[in-house]
Amino acid sequence: MKKSYEVFEAPERGKPVKAWVRGVDVDPKALTQLHNIASLPFIHRWVAAMPDVHLGKGATVGSVIATKGAIIPAAVGVDIGCGMSAARTSLKASDLPDSLRSIRSSMEAAVPHGRTRHGGSGDKGAWRDVPKANQKAWKALSFDFADIVRKHPKVEKANHVTHLGTLGTGNHFIELCLDEEDAVWVMLHSGSRGVGNRIGTYFIAKAKEEMKRWFIRLPDEDLAYLAEGSELYDDYVEAVAWAQDYARTNRELMMAAVLEALATEPGLPPFELTAEAVNCHHNYVTRERHYGADVLVTRKGAVRARAGDLGIIPGSMGTRSYIVRGKGNPESFCSCSHGAGRVMSRTKARQTFTLDDHRKATEGVECRKDEAVLDETPKAYKDIDAVMAAQSDLVEVVHTLRQVVCVKG
Repeated sequence: MKKSYEVFEAPERGKPVKAWVRGVDVDPKALTQLHNIASLPFIHRWVAAMPDVHLGKGATVGSVIATKGAIIPAAVGVDIGCGMSAARTSLKASDLPDSLRSIRSSMEAAVPHGRTRHGGSGDKGAWRDVPKANQKAWKALSFDFADIVRKHPKVEKANHVTHLGTLGTGNHFIELCLDEEDAVWVMLHSGSRGVGNRIGTYFIAKAKEEMKRWFIRLPDEDLAYLAEGSELYDDYVEAVAWAQDYARTNRELMMAAVLEALATEPGLPPFELTAEAVNCHHNYVTRERHYGADVLVTRKGAVRARAGDLGIIPGSMGTRSYIVRGKGNPESFCSCSHGAGRVMSRTKARQTFTLDDHRKATEGVECRKDEAVLDETPKAYKDIDAVMAAQSDLVEVVHTLRQVVCVKG
């Protein structure tokens, strides 16, 4: 049987890299980074690379890393629990007005987004008056957070309750989409916001300190790890699990706020949600069993795709997105891509494309078309069709979505 992936053997010692990249360009620097990860002594079997793979900090975005006896905080990153949520409504395309400007404005008003004042007091991306539902959700999260803070006080100084139920910046978004039957979906992308960033940054620094303390040399200092059995390892696993819960709650609150905004939008008929709803992480760590071993699986820009699992693979602002069902491919550690994947850096995108390019690429989508989102223009990403073709043995497409409204931070 012909393999659907490429195998990149280690240049020296180390485990191989299995990459689902046929028909998709791979940055040589990203491959080097993957080999650096695969050279670590606690890697289980191999490192899996998804078709959206691209260079990241320390660990490659679009990688799946199974480990025994250690964890790499930078592989999880600082947007812990970042992921997607999508819900199908009973609305149809014919229910939407000709101009979607008002709907976009209502969605923007429902969820704080963007960032000002470096995230400090008065930041437009945080709540000034936290809604009661968000206060209640934070109270449920606050008890375990207090336990983390007691052991690591430095993580406390972060936007936590004021960021819960907010979008953020960069590639985070809220969209209104239409599927192949013209049903209206709400889809959004965000993670653990300021508090997750604080936790990730703190433990990445602690791991680097551990490497210095034990005189451990690494191919990249951002691959600093925490060894199982150590107090820091246990504390990090606890903190990252909490941040993942925060991220999931964050998406649930945003979804509720957007649906409420749509329910009160003048001109839209009453609607309900169908049974189809998905909420999945794509920057996270979890305990799983693969090839006879209990391991920690870190997915940095990858979605779990066990047989029957529903997942979301978004394209870019002007292309298609997909609701998928996992096929449970064991060689990918039951994973798939988390999106199209960047083909160029944000800086290069700003240098390469013009506002006219961006307007043409997002024609037909009610979205921002200004310089501040030029780094998110569709051509800064890989071809989503090629990405989906490269992972046809990892997932099957359940729904194909096309964006009609996009809110960016």
